[in-house]
Amino acid sequence: MRAIKLTLREISLKLSKAQATVQGFRLLLFCFLSLLILPEQVLAQRSGRALEKPLRAPDTLGLPRVEIPDTLSIAADTLALTDSAKIVPRSSITSEITYHAEDSIIADFLTNKLYLYKEAWFEYGQMRLDADVIVIDWEKSELYASGVTDSLGNINGNPFFKDGNQVYEIRKEMRYNFKTQKAIIKDVVTEQQDGILRGETIKKTDDGSIYLDHGYYTTCKLTEPHWHISSNKLKSIEGKQIVSGPFNLYFNGIPTPLGLPFGIIPNTPEEKASGIIFPSYGEEQVRGLFLRDFGYYFAFNDFIHARVTGDIYSKGSWGVKSQSVYKKRYRYSGGFNLDYQIIKSAETDENPLDTRTFRVTWNHTPESRGTGRFSASVNAGSTSYFNNVVNPTNFQNNIQSDLQSSVNYTKQFAGTPFSLSSSMQHSQSVSTGEVRLRLPTLNVSMNRQNPFQNVKFEPLKTLNIAWNFDFQNSISNRIQPPSPIDPELGGNNTPQLIPFTPDNFGLLLRNANNGAQHRIPVQSTFNLFKYFTAAASANITELWYLQRLSYFYNPASERVDQIVENGFNRVTFYTSSFNLNTNVYGFFNFKKGKIQTIRQHLQPTFGFSYTPDFTDESFGYFQRVQNNANGDTRLYNRHQGFIFGGAPQGEARSLTMSLRSVLEAKIKTDEDSTAEASTKKIPLLENLSINSSYNFAADSFQLSNFNISARTSFFDRKLSINLSSNLDPYATRTFTNTSGNEIVRRVNQFAWKSGQGLGTIRNASLNMNASINPGNTQNPNEVRDELTNQFLQQGGQMNEFVESQINQIVNDPSQYIDWNIPWNLTVGYNLAYSRQTNGNTNITQAMNLSGDVSLSEKWKINFSTGVDIQAKNITQSMIGIARDLHCWQMNVNWVPFGRFTSYNIDIRVKSSILQDLKVSRRRSFFDR
Repeated sequence: MRAIKLTLREISLKLSKAQATVQGFRLLLFCFLSLLILPEQVLAQRSGRALEKPLRAPDTLGLPRVEIPDTLSIAADTLALTDSAKIVPRSSITSEITYHAEDSIIADFLTNKLYLYKEAWFEYGQMRLDADVIVIDWEKSELYASGVTDSLGNINGNPFFKDGNQVYEIRKEMRYNFKTQKAIIKDVVTEQQDGILRGETIKKTDDGSIYLDHGYYTTCKLTEPHWHISSNKLKSIEGKQIVSGPFNLYFNGIPTPLGLPFGIIPNTPEEKASGIIFPSYGEEQVRGLFLRDFGYYFAFNDFIHARVTGDIYSKGSWGVKSQSVYKKRYRYSGGFNLDYQIIKSAETDENPLDTRTFRVTWNHTPESRGTGRFSASVNAGSTSYFNNVVNPTNFQNNIQSDLQSSVNYTKQFAGTPFSLSSSMQHSQSVSTGEVRLRLPTLNVSMNRQNPFQNVKFEPLKTLNIAWNFDFQNSISNRIQPPSPIDPELGGNNTPQLIPFTPDNFGLLLRNANNGAQHRIPVQSTFNLFKYFTAAASANITELWYLQRLSYFYNPASERVDQIVENGFNRVTFYTSSFNLNTNVYGFFNFKKGKIQTIRQHLQPTFGFSYTPDFTDESFGYFQRVQNNANGDTRLYNRHQGFIFGGAPQGEARSLTMSLRSVLEAKIKTDEDSTAEASTKKIPLLENLSINSSYNFAADSFQLSNFNISARTSFFDRKLSINLSSNLDPYATRTFTNTSGNEIVRRVNQFAWKSGQGLGTIRNASLNMNASINPGNTQNPNEVRDELTNQFLQQGGQMNEFVESQINQIVNDPSQYIDWNIPWNLTVGYNLAYSRQTNGNTNITQAMNLSGDVSLSEKWKINFSTGVDIQAKNITQSMIGIARDLHCWQMNVNWVPFGRFTSYNIDIRVKSSILQDLKVSRRRSFFDR
């Protein structure tokens, strides 16, 4: 085995130096002969040189001196000597050429060719060629490469060519001019962005464009691709697009009649690619057969992407969707979506539909920069949207009861403790149709200031004061009737719900609820008696309104009516409190068994709060009015129903009590070891809290209800349980009213004294959730690291687009199918109980079940269903089938019953990034 490594530049330099040496010898001989033949001329040249004379004053009386020119002077030598050793011939080769062969290198000086055999390679600049046979033609600056056919007819060592970022896997042979960077290749496969090109003959130009004869294009990276388009002529323009003549679509090598006279395929990175979005097919019970989400994806630039799609249904319905995303690095990012649907059903239906509906979503997230920040989260639409538009992969959109939106701007004034924030908030109930706008809301606040921070006395040192100003204007389509206001006297104070339409804007604005609030909290926190933490606080609140209510007794109708008085008025009140809390720890050690230690953390808190009585009419906050013909009176709040309410009613001197407990255990993971590393902590009771209060100033019902809540989890947090309840400690009795009906009311007597136990549970809720699968539970950071390493091992290169794809998988795993997990099951149970003081009870309980099961390595069934146990019926259900086709993905969703009965079939090419990550994306708003 012999290896030779030469460079053309070194040979050129050696020849140039030899030529320079011969030329220098000739010039030296010529100069020597000249000195021997012309000595007189040399002497004359020396005598003709004028000597420097000293300066003298001119003699004005003398004759002028005449200068006689030297006629024997010799003209300048036109044969100037040059350094011939610095003359190097220019070459068109601008970079070093390196080549190597494992078997042999043969040089043919007659034809000026070099032959490289066995595992040979040739490098020039960013170009590299590997093959078993490489022929270098120095005269033409050409390369020829091919494999070697053995005795069995197998070809080994086929050429592998790389030019910059382009890679060519050659099955036969190639010719390449390394000066012009043009090539002709026989039977080659090359990767262009996310696609694969293969052709019988390829011509490569110096600008990177490729011309293919009898070629095909596919995004499947397998040797035998699952699909491809075949065409006699293809052209790939680097970084722009792939253009083809007439083509046919092939599946698993089988031709189909699908094709077009020409095709244009984007040849840009996936994050910059524009193209056609193919629709999904299916059928709905209400709107009929459909083609959904057919349109075009626009990648305008690196900052804005958008897609416009349309839906069409067989029963006359249609819709248009526009979705866009934008991002400016280090500044902000967001997306804006609009869905407009015209819904029609057959005229023969029992309840034919002909309606228009829409939905708008907008999210804007800034990155922390400067002192100002603008953010938005908008989710709004017509009430009928979720009752008619089916989303088979996210039923929460169809059953959610509320829509929430907010647009916020905050500003921190540098060098000051002041900040400003302004917002617009929107809330909408899908079930009731109530819409509420808070537009605008304004807040100006001052951070807490410590005026005595240099004082040694701790209560004064930690004393701080703040200030907050809030202004709100609320607009709602739930209108409160002006009168009457007392339902016990025949009135009706139930608000009326009017349509939220432009025709009613005038009425909505007139009934707007607005006001301003000032709050000055003063607080001090300090240690007391070594083991206690004390907190003393006082709050001063002032409300500003432009209206207030005035009540009067109407003797004609024997009821209390109200009128609205316009004019600026203020409501000022204050409260004070003092709280004391401590921490108690208990340890229970076990010498035997798997449990090593049980630790309990108790945090008791006691406090006292005081609120004066502001019901005196001298304040003007309350009004005592006659409410019947007998002369009985009742106290009414003159700011009842206002946006910030009014002053508190009655004096309060309350003792508050709360207890929080946490219980956890330390168990041994290895029975034979007692080292610290062999134990782990498990929660037994993550939180148990009980709180109540006792008002010494109240004349009855001094003890308030007990609020109890508990939370825990089991089996490495795979099962979580949440429990909450409200316990009324007072007894109830049955009375008969004037109509002869029995009613149940609370009495001012404790339940345990009346033989009614500890009290009555007014509200209770139980929530249980379990997620079970054989895969290891990982936190989001571990999942992100695993996906990143998996992608890099597949040969991928990280960029912003890949990172965004991985972050989407980590942040919303429900939108992706993990083929590595054989099965997954999520179970949820919800129970809600309420019992009013009149004895009426209400119980709701439901169970939700969802998950997926892998039938094989490539087939997976997913499902979602539920049972309303109280109503004894099955809730909205869905069955889906997912098929991993490597470079394709197929999703079939079926809603078997209910209003949203439908099916949906979706087959599309999978992103190459998701191919490498081995996950599939479910259909969602922004799938391409």
